[in-house]
Amino acid sequence: MKRFALFTLVALMGLGMAGCVSAATPTPAAPPPTATQPAAPPPTATQPAAPPPTAPAAALKEVLIGAVYPLSGAAAPTGLDLKNGVELAIDIVNNKYPDLNLPLAKTEGLPNLGGAKLKVVFGDHQAVPEKGLSETERLITSEKVVAVVGAYHSAVTATASQAAERLKVPFLNPESTSPTLIQRDFKWFFRTTPDDEMFAENFFQFLKDLEKTKNIKIKKVAILYENTLWGQDVNKFEDKYAKQYGYEVVSSIAYPAKTAEVTSEVQRLKASGADILLQASYVSDAILFMKTYKQLDYNPDALLAMDAGFIDSAFLKTLGNDGNYIFSREVWALDLATRKPTVKTVNDMYKQRYGTDMNGNSARAFTGILTLADAINRAGSTEPEAIRKALQETNLPGDQLIMPWGGVKFDPKTGQNTLGRGIIVQVQAGAYYTVWPFDLASKEIIWPMPKWSARP
Repeated sequence: MKRFALFTLVALMGLGMAGCVSAATPTPAAPPPTATQPAAPPPTATQPAAPPPTAPAAALKEVLIGAVYPLSGAAAPTGLDLKNGVELAIDIVNNKYPDLNLPLAKTEGLPNLGGAKLKVVFGDHQAVPEKGLSETERLITSEKVVAVVGAYHSAVTATASQAAERLKVPFLNPESTSPTLIQRDFKWFFRTTPDDEMFAENFFQFLKDLEKTKNIKIKKVAILYENTLWGQDVNKFEDKYAKQYGYEVVSSIAYPAKTAEVTSEVQRLKASGADILLQASYVSDAILFMKTYKQLDYNPDALLAMDAGFIDSAFLKTLGNDGNYIFSREVWALDLATRKPTVKTVNDMYKQRYGTDMNGNSARAFTGILTLADAINRAGSTEPEAIRKALQETNLPGDQLIMPWGGVKFDPKTGQNTLGRGIIVQVQAGAYYTVWPFDLASKEIIWPMPKWSARP
């Protein structure tokens, strides 16, 4: 009885004290279910549990993208150039460079995603198409990247982009030039660089301009190409435009990619009687052929290269003066800085970090990353469909690029950048100079190439 009285007294005191509290009362817990508010039934097969809420953009710390390139094997020097271009672009996106007129350079990270930083995860395809496919699959399914860039070799890009298409993730191709890549009716594929059909025609436009302005006349041409998808396409379009512009193709020679011996091919070129040689080779092949040209004293009036190995940083490092005088189609050259100061600024950043100048490969990879980052930021989302839609709506002006292009704007059906264009450079005194179009030229051409016996 005493215990009951004591309990009653304490309870009454507690109530009195509660009535004196003036602070805001805590939010009450949800009331238990009543007859008019039934408890939610447990999930069933026809009523799945609600997914966890998506983290808001401000909560994102980083956005993962994949990059598939040849980081080992014969094409590793090219892969290093591409990797360096990618990483410099990532740095510009993630940090503030107020004086650079480039996409996202003036801010830190992706503003529309709460300042999230861009992070790249690399895949090494070793110039093998099957590896390109498997590495792309790995990046998407295991690394959870929201988009992929790559893959330099057209044959590898063909397979790698198939994986991205099947998995419905955007694939942006900055540097592969086979025209067939945009003839597949893909919905997730986008390419910033111009392709080999345009570049092939550029060669013959250049030759016609030489005839008109410098009275240099060419009649016979030879075509030499490595036998993968890229080289085969180059041969097809060079043959097409040679005939269209009135030149005779006296020899068309395919050779095995990654070959170790080219003596017979060079002997056939010497016997062809061609005035000039049009060549499509990756870096190890390009170097091997140049050494064999010198050894066998092969002296065409000009060698017009389809970029690739002839502009790789290893080309002149390996050959030195023996790499002089070749012409190459290009999409970038350092001397463009005379008209576009951003080119010099970015190249200086690149050279300070990596000890060498940019080239067309690193410049295209750099531009591809900035294009993708711009789209992800405009999407304001890491959802692949939102990024794909933003890529379709891309309209980057030319003055925000280091390329000599009108800008980046993708064809809605093919995913091809419609504002790209090519230039032609010549190696003079160990450096690449723009020589065509003539209104962009910083040097006069040297024609014909000096014979090997007349070179220092």
